[in-house]
Amino acid sequence: MMTKLLYKQIRLVSHPMTFVFTIFGVMLLIPNYPYTVSFFYVMLGLFFTFLNMREQKDIYYSALLPIRKRDTVKASCLFVVLIELLSVVIAVPFTIISPRMNPFGGNQVGVDANMTLLGFALLLYALFNIIFLPAFYQSAYKVGMAFLKAVIPVSLLMIAMEVSVHIPVLSWLDGYDTVRQLPVLIAGMVVYLGGTLLSFRLAAARYEKVDL
Repeated sequence: MMTKLLYKQIRLVSHPMTFVFTIFGVMLLIPNYPYTVSFFYVMLGLFFTFLNMREQKDIYYSALLPIRKRDTVKASCLFVVLIELLSVVIAVPFTIISPRMNPFGGNQVGVDANMTLLGFALLLYALFNIIFLPAFYQSAYKVGMAFLKAVIPVSLLMIAMEVSVHIPVLSWLDGYDTVRQLPVLIAGMVVYLGGTLLSFRLAAARYEKVDL
């Protein structure tokens, strides 16, 4: 059942730009650029999909199906996870290529394309999910407000991440020290898993109270 719901999400609801934005990991090849922005586009793509979901009245269609409300939320959450993890996987080869192509030898603006960046991406996604999904399913209609609530703290965290590598005591976050940066990636994975599970539970609990 869940496979079919996810298939419906991909074929009938997802906005084409959502998938296009998953390949924006190629932006890691741009010299001296705030690389966390490439992952922001993925969140923007998810916003487009949820907006498309509302405009196509998919929420009401799903309510007519013989499934639980929380199954509808679960399918959406699985779609979000699919898109987010796909974007991270696609970004991996570009983190390898970037330092070899960058004529400046590193990112002068913010964090380099390295393990730290991938860990940061997962932290950004976790924060986005835990705010956006419960906020949207509180009404299952106010997509713009839910995105606004999520994008403000996410933007502030992006700025903090880009600035952090310029602080001397945190300079190890920059560069390509795999041993020291691996814990950042692992921490990102753990927080992403826990945050996304929590976002699903909160979203499902709120949606079950919505009177369609």
